[in-house]
Amino acid sequence: MNREEIEGMLIDNSDEPYAAEIARAIAGRKRKGQKIDTTTKLAELIGETLAFLPEKERKEAVKKSCARVFQALRIDVNSEFEVLEAFLTKLPSCMAPGGTFHSGEDRLVKRAFKEGKKAGIYSEVAEDVIRPSSEECVKNPRAKSTKMRWAVRAEE
Repeated sequence: MNREEIEGMLIDNSDEPYAAEIARAIAGRKRKGQKIDTTTKLAELIGETLAFLPEKERKEAVKKSCARVFQALRIDVNSEFEVLEAFLTKLPSCMAPGGTFHSGEDRLVKRAFKEGKKAGIYSEVAEDVIRPSSEECVKNPRAKSTKMRWAVRAEE
């Protein structure tokens, strides 16, 4: 993967705001023949790359960028968006008329639902995303990043 591909993956898969800087650093290490073969090495590289940020915001920015970079890599390695797109293509035939669907990977789902409504597959789609309450996030910290959308399959 070259610098442009890495940057694109970080943007497309995780909306990483420092994608260009991180991709440049990864590609630079690769050119020098230095392997990034552990998660610790990648996290350290991200920390070094974001050293230009003011000290009081750097720790949190590095933590968030590490999470986004690891997410982007997981999505790419597992072909998660391709699998999700294939699922969304098949979804209408799996739903009973009047059935609903709640979803995860928001950008793809939002687009598929919008296109499905335009094509008459769905009679109704969520206008706004539904987020977990603060109480739910306290009980289940993994819920913090979730978004839920719904669609109603059109009657035939």
